Amino acid sequence: MRLSSITSKEESANLRNDIHNLCEEFKKYNRIDEETYDKYNVKRGLRNSDGTGVVAGLTNICNVHGYVINEGDKMPIEGELIYRGINIKTLVAGAANEDRFGFEETVWLLLFGKLPTKQQLQTFTDLLSVLRELPEGFAEDMIIKAPSPNIMNKLARSVLALYSYDKNPDSTDLENVMRICIGLIAKLPSIMVHAYQVKRRFYDHQSMFFHPVQPHHSTAENILYTMRADNQFSQKEAKLLDLCLMLHAEHGGGNNSTFATRTLTSSGTDPYSAVAAGIGSLKGPRHGGANHKVMQMLDCIKAGVTNWEDEEEVYSFLEKILKKQEGDGSGLIYGMGHAVYTKSDPRAIILRENAMDLAKGTEFEREFKLLNTVEKLAPAAFANVKGDKKAICANVDLYSGLVYRMLNIPADMFTPLFAAARIAGWSAHIMEELIFGGRIIRPAYKAIVSEQPYIPLDER
Repeated sequence: MRLSSITSKEESANLRNDIHNLCEEFKKYNRIDEETYDKYNVKRGLRNSDGTGVVAGLTNICNVHGYVINEGDKMPIEGELIYRGINIKTLVAGAANEDRFGFEETVWLLLFGKLPTKQQLQTFTDLLSVLRELPEGFAEDMIIKAPSPNIMNKLARSVLALYSYDKNPDSTDLENVMRICIGLIAKLPSIMVHAYQVKRRFYDHQSMFFHPVQPHHSTAENILYTMRADNQFSQKEAKLLDLCLMLHAEHGGGNNSTFATRTLTSSGTDPYSAVAAGIGSLKGPRHGGANHKVMQMLDCIKAGVTNWEDEEEVYSFLEKILKKQEGDGSGLIYGMGHAVYTKSDPRAIILRENAMDLAKGTEFEREFKLLNTVEKLAPAAFANVKGDKKAICANVDLYSGLVYRMLNIPADMFTPLFAAARIAGWSAHIMEELIFGGRIIRPAYKAIVSEQPYIPLDER
């Protein structure tokens, strides 16, 4: 063995030991007890004591409606998701009834506040098509030369890198921000597919392939066309992916990633920085990364439950997950529960109904039925194990991961697809915050540190 290899191992071991010691030093002097939060009535997570969000702003873009307050009590209701005053169910039905793609129309609605005319939609679709192409040399210099094991990090880095290719990236006048945001909406799917291909080659040791975007294709069609080696996809597949993009395009100003983009925008920074922050937020398993976690959980249930149709056996396994005896040890049933929705998440309902049609007669039908069973039994398991009687429903992540798996989309792209859709909502909120926010977002933190004397170095 070479001396350099031995030294490297020794250095790595020493570094791990040093970091461990530093962490122990941190733990000795850094602690905030639970009762201290209660003492100062801290709104942890910007949440009220009943779980509702602290009102931090106003928006015209989206209403996420999941409960009503009746004489001070939070009352569960069926969930509604309303884009610019139009219920998502109506928007989805409109595209389906006319047998066309709806994501581009949804982007227009979120950005401008009204449905486009036929001519406006065609012009906007053509504009997105032109802007999908990445700058010359961008893929080679920014993606291929610096592969990432996680596509989300590569998305964030690439968005920040686009700043360097922009002749006017910092101006925050509406026209310039609109130009940047529409460009990012168009380019993010292209970046996503490029980053995935490079990840396949560098980390998975598989072939990578780059297909040019097709000007006549919708966003959903282009994703499937450029992602698949043979370019082949059915219209049924493309329409289902388009539906996913519509459902994920926006979810109010208070969700973690959108609030992150608004927070950065309020500081006066450029849209590239704001969108990169949203991507970083969405990566987290408590936010956009949950769909991947659902698939890992589903595989665990499939392996641990002998008879998927036996509700008693499934229920018993769910209780074990909550008790941290099964699953990833988090005690969470991923895909269940939401910060706003109580009785139902309309996105989950729409996705479940549409996806089951594609799953019938395939190997995925049993998996969908198993997820239906999880949705049915999880509230009782929560109540029994956690003693929590509040209304709990499936959220969109319970079904979106399996839909992507059905579409033969790799797990590495589950959360990036979420970002490729949600950038529509982020862009709308960036412009709204820019025009109407008026103040930098700056919540307060109560300092509870005690005074300590300064001791000269030789006396410590």
